[in-house]
Amino acid sequence: MLKAETKRQGLFSRLFNPKFVMVYATLGIFLVIYLFGALMYGSKGFTSIRTFTLMFIDNAYVGISAMGMTMVLITGGIDLSVAAVASLTGMFIAYGTSVLGLDPVACMVFSLLVGTGLGLLMGATIHCLNVPPFITTLTGMFLARGVCSLISRESISISHPTIDALAGWKIYLMRLVDGEWVKIKPVAYINFNVLLMIFMVIVGIVLLQWTRFGRNVYAIGGSEQSAKLMGLPVGRTKILVYGFNGFCSALAGIAYVLYVKSGWNLALAGGELDVISSAVIGGVLLTGGVGYPIGTLLGVMLKSTIPALITFNGNLNSWWAKIATGVLLLLFIVIQRIVVNYSARKKAK
Repeated sequence: MLKAETKRQGLFSRLFNPKFVMVYATLGIFLVIYLFGALMYGSKGFTSIRTFTLMFIDNAYVGISAMGMTMVLITGGIDLSVAAVASLTGMFIAYGTSVLGLDPVACMVFSLLVGTGLGLLMGATIHCLNVPPFITTLTGMFLARGVCSLISRESISISHPTIDALAGWKIYLMRLVDGEWVKIKPVAYINFNVLLMIFMVIVGIVLLQWTRFGRNVYAIGGSEQSAKLMGLPVGRTKILVYGFNGFCSALAGIAYVLYVKSGWNLALAGGELDVISSAVIGGVLLTGGVGYPIGTLLGVMLKSTIPALITFNGNLNSWWAKIATGVLLLLFIVIQRIVVNYSARKKAK
């Protein structure tokens, strides 16, 4: 009996660990906002499965990039180049496919290699030359945007069977009616981008929670100096984290190309703020050491709910979504400080 009670106490302490408070806060606020939307616009279709799946479809590329950003923020760093790298990926695919006549799959592979290579280079610069992540990744952003403009300053549309097939691929959600499967009405589906995002979430969970690499990432974010004293491969881990983030940025660019079927040098301008805010709203501490891919996914969902509410309202300017995101970001930063201070006081006692 004593053993069972000890197990219950252990489970309770794990569930209510201060590290999980941010994730719980994100989930709670998401449910409140979604309930508000259901009460206000439920009769207009806000609660339909179609609306819910469209939130994922419209923001899949943000979710993919946010998985890489989650790792970077956990190490205590930041990456401002993610949107520029995604835009560069779009330009590579659009120019290579539509202008040079190359196979789009080859362009995608090349883009992934470039994105990963740029991430590794920035990670090496941060670690080996001790350049602050903000400055290093800002330079990477300018570099990627500059190359985009060198390729073309005009939007390049893509018309290719492979792109059309990937962009148009759908899994329709069905329900059983009188022993026969029929499509849900209004028609709801998930596409290739959503599956790609779900896959990257699973990859993020596996890497961070079940591998030595993930434990090293958290250790570096908790205290880089302590990680060095413990003999952990700090330099290699940080470089790989930025390399993985570069891969995620390029993959997000591929998802965005499938979403809009074009490339543009100014695409996703300011998108890095959407990615960072999704991770922070999802519970990733800006000071490092704490964060979970599931929380980041909830952050993406929460951010996507706000534009949906504005769309269903019909009378509000789209800029209200930016204002609401700013308020949410400020709220979660305040909650972060409260949690950090509480944890510090608890340790001191």
